[in-house]
Amino acid sequence: MAKLKVIIISSLILQNMALKQIKNKIISTKKTGKVTKAMESVSAVKMRKSQERAFLARPYVHSALKILSHVAQSEAVQSHALVVRRADGKTLLVVITSDKGLAGSVNSAVLKKVEELEATGTAFDMIAVGRKAVEFAAREKITVLSHYTNVGDEVTVENVYEITSAVIEAYKNATTYAKVEVIYQNFLSTFEQEATMRQVLPLVPAEVHFMMRGIRPRHGKFSDDVVPPDAVIDHTIEPDAQTVFDALIPQLIQIIVFHAFLESKASEHSARMVAMKNATDKSKEVAKFLTLKYNKARQAAITAEVAEITGGMEAMK
Repeated sequence: MAKLKVIIISSLILQNMALKQIKNKIISTKKTGKVTKAMESVSAVKMRKSQERAFLARPYVHSALKILSHVAQSEAVQSHALVVRRADGKTLLVVITSDKGLAGSVNSAVLKKVEELEATGTAFDMIAVGRKAVEFAAREKITVLSHYTNVGDEVTVENVYEITSAVIEAYKNATTYAKVEVIYQNFLSTFEQEATMRQVLPLVPAEVHFMMRGIRPRHGKFSDDVVPPDAVIDHTIEPDAQTVFDALIPQLIQIIVFHAFLESKASEHSARMVAMKNATDKSKEVAKFLTLKYNKARQAAITAEVAEITGGMEAMK
């Protein structure tokens, strides 16, 4: 009889422990859901601001690139140090990522572009922007000329001046680099971003025109073409071509890098909002499943307890 009581008590303890574990999982899942919901709301606000800034800057960037395309076709600019093509040399990559994770594949897609380039055997160095790019370069033992982290969401043209200056100086003062390319996430829509690689130096008219075509979003109120059509313009250069191009070309390159930053920020917050929404929805599904499992286990425990008590009473008879 005493042995039977011990068995019944042990069984009840195990059942209660299992129920407690399920209940703790339900509580922790609901808490996680609250956190992801809060992060979703924060990302939604940041996403709208970043998208607005990226879209409103696109006509400005488009006009700057149009000037750049006209300048690049000028005969006087073909001998400029930032335009002359080099046959041999490494590639300098400006890789733009975020400082934080939990943003889906927004960073991994950019870093995958770098891995693809590495797989081809192309020699390159990096200017890493964002903690994810810095960590990737350290992990892959890639030479980093400079790195930048904690770049704010309210990025301006002045904020990218230091990065652009580092790019231009590295290209002008060292013949080791044949070209400079920027890799970033191009914003297409809230649910769609595309890892993009664009050549920055030397200036190539075809690449500039390709970038201009990708400025306009596919959908939404900013999808209308607000940029006037191209017109044939005769340029009068004063005081001389070299002076004008020395001042103009670095500024236009700065606009290209600035555009990449705006697109990257909009893509980051959009991807994080979508990722957190998916996580919130999944936590609700898991909590519902665990609640159902808890109710079934609780009902089974009650049924087993009644059966054991009934069996014990019958055994005592």
